[in-house]
Amino acid sequence: MLSLIDLLDAGTVDLPLAAYLAAAMRSGASLLVGANPGGAGKTAVMVALLNFLPDGVALRAVESRALLAAARRDPQPASTCYLAHEISPATYYRAYIWGADVRSFFALRAAGHLIASNLHADTLEEAREQLCGQNDVDPAHLRAVTLKIFLGVERGRGWSMKRWLNAVYESDGTEERLLWTGRAPGAFTREGESALVTREDEAQYADVLAQLGERDLRRIEEVRGALVRSHSNHAFDKAA
Repeated sequence: MLSLIDLLDAGTVDLPLAAYLAAAMRSGASLLVGANPGGAGKTAVMVALLNFLPDGVALRAVESRALLAAARRDPQPASTCYLAHEISPATYYRAYIWGADVRSFFALRAAGHLIASNLHADTLEEAREQLCGQNDVDPAHLRAVTLKIFLGVERGRGWSMKRWLNAVYESDGTEERLLWTGRAPGAFTREGESALVTREDEAQYADVLAQLGERDLRRIEEVRGALVRSHSNHAFDKAA
């Protein structure tokens, strides 16, 4: 599994964008990652960002309709992030969902639960068509997903592929606002201010990520450990 430090090194994100995403996820954001090509890195980005979920939030795959039904009765909706491996009619894994299961999944978010998934869509418009058009998801339930991220992909020779975050949308439940765009690996532009996190929040996580990179601490568990210490001490533990 790649961490956010690995994605920084690859140019998939730069430090300001990575710090924003880290702060947003730590605040309890739900997440949707889109890209049409297979192998574009949707799952890698999703996993790297899920590593920043708030302390105490459990991650659970929606492997059955019974689990989806039980989730709706959870009295502590913010205590678990429900994960669909992919929104797709394919049946490679049990947590691939389509049709009625997609509607139930997004209804969880509307009820206050955290959710995360990815899908084959390059733009927000394509995601809306697939979810609301093909799967009859309530548009309000889609707007309830906090972060919607779309990847840019450029294939090189052989199996090589460049990947970067092409667009990042933030939603307050009523409006989806484009906050970041990317033209190529390492070339990102802030398009607006977040209503979810402050610049001070971003600066804190930029410091954590920069120090992790300097120390070449990049494994998922190393990054998570630094986050827990940062949250407890309000500063990165330089003795790590």
